[in-house]
Amino acid sequence: MDKADLFKAWGRVLTGRYPSMSVEITRECPLRCPGCYAYEPAHLADVGPLRSLADRKGTELVDGFMDLVRRYRPLHVSIVGGEPLVRFRELDILLPKLTEMGIAAQVVTSAVRPIPPAWSKIRRLTVAVSVDGLQPEHDERRKPATYERILRNIQGSTVYIHCTITRQLTGRDKYFERFLSFWSARPEVRKIWLSFFTPQVGVETNESLSASEKMAVVSELTALRRQFPKAYLPNAVLMGYRQPPKSPADCIFARTTVNFTADLKNKIKPCQFGGEPDCSQCGCFASVGLNAIGEHRVLKVLPVRKIFDASDAIGRLTASILHHDH
Repeated sequence: MDKADLFKAWGRVLTGRYPSMSVEITRECPLRCPGCYAYEPAHLADVGPLRSLADRKGTELVDGFMDLVRRYRPLHVSIVGGEPLVRFRELDILLPKLTEMGIAAQVVTSAVRPIPPAWSKIRRLTVAVSVDGLQPEHDERRKPATYERILRNIQGSTVYIHCTITRQLTGRDKYFERFLSFWSARPEVRKIWLSFFTPQVGVETNESLSASEKMAVVSELTALRRQFPKAYLPNAVLMGYRQPPKSPADCIFARTTVNFTADLKNKIKPCQFGGEPDCSQCGCFASVGLNAIGEHRVLKVLPVRKIFDASDAIGRLTASILHHDH
């Protein structure tokens, strides 16, 4: 995001609008990945499990999706699932429409099917491919979206690689160096994003890292950041992993993003994880990065967070006067 986009986002906050939107475009997914937050029982609370929802297809999906976009007028839309490529025909229609409206889009996929070559020509489109570690661990967790299939399906495309770090990937010699080396060498890869698994409050899971395991990985990534320029590891994100937001109310990313599930009616709250995420263990790189930026002091005096909080308060008042959603 450049300075112009930041000023636009600030303007949205001041007028009571969400700068960002995330939409689970489908309930369907051919994978059964361990730890997938979208299919956790708590994700949608009383709305019910994602797979139980009545989602949309064809013209009904395109029209419903665009109605949301016109209603909220975001600067950025993240399209998730389920597996978005299950609805690739609808995306072929939607993605150019978003570009025409000047909206940046991101499609988060397992690359279980080929990414349409025409998408590489769509301006301001990011395709993020989820990869769970090196091939042995990934293939076990994400089959049928194996390394072999991903490498075949991203040929001719430009993608971002996103890895959510779980406990299963830790405690191995130079594991993340080998991971970054493999994907940095791929010509299709523009950037590599790294997050940490974020659990729900009170839920015991094998995916979660202990505090010491997480800090060991952060230290390893800090040492690797100059060696692998494709890895998105700015100081703000690395700092954020050490000091994540205290709660959704304290999370700038959660407060500036509106999230919808696959029926295009129900919102996912309090953030994209739904349920009651354990913010003390938050590993979302967008959340921790913005949180760290919020602690930056303008002219070494005024924290950015104070400016955001004041702008948000003005925006909420504006939204209540104009009777639109915030």
